[in-house]
This record gives sequence, structure tokens and C-alpha cells, in this order.
Amino acid sequence: MKKLLIAALFATSTTAMAAETRFEISIKDHMFSPAEVTIPANQRVKLVVSNEDATPEEFEGEDFTLEKVIPGNSKATIMVGPFEPGRYEFVGEFHEDTAKGVLIVE
Repeated sequence: MKKLLIAALFATSTTAMAAETRFEISIKDHMFSPAEVTIPANQRVKLVVSNEDATPEEFEGEDFTLEKVIPGNSKATIMVGPFEPGRYEFVGEFHEDTAKGVLIVE
């Protein structure tokens, strides 16, 4: 019985990990690439943000509550959502004039 329970828990956690939706965004020359990212509605997703600049940048949601400082030449994993369908803007707060992006939720 214990082996069956352990196998069921392992299968559930493996399925949950496999079902996780991941999107990659990079910061280079104080700009996001891609600047528009389409994500699924009503689902929590993982953003992996790579800061390729030597200086830090703060990933900040304009239409949603999120602030995360990403040191230069490093990566951060950011969980967002679930969101209703729509457009959700984000900026790099340290370089708002150039670091702009949007999550398009469908």
C-alpha cells in the first residue's frame, strides 16, 4: 500500500512539473526581448528572465503587482498569473524609457 501511495504522489508531482508553462524573456541593452509575450489565460506561468546587461534591472508589473530586481548577467524565475484575458504591461523600472513589455493573455 505504501509503495502504491508513493508511486501515486510521484506521478502527480511529475505530471504537475511537466504541465508547468514556461516563457523566456531577455533583457539586453535595457530592452526586453521579446517585448510581447502571449501566455494562457487563467493559468499560473513561469517567466525566466535573463538579464544580459552588466547592470541590474527591476522587472515591475504596471497592471499587476510584481517587483523583482534581477542583478546584471543573471537570471530570475518569476511566477505570474493566473490572469483574465487582456494585456498586462511590465517595465524595467531602472530604464523605463526603453525597457517596456506586455503580457498578452489569451
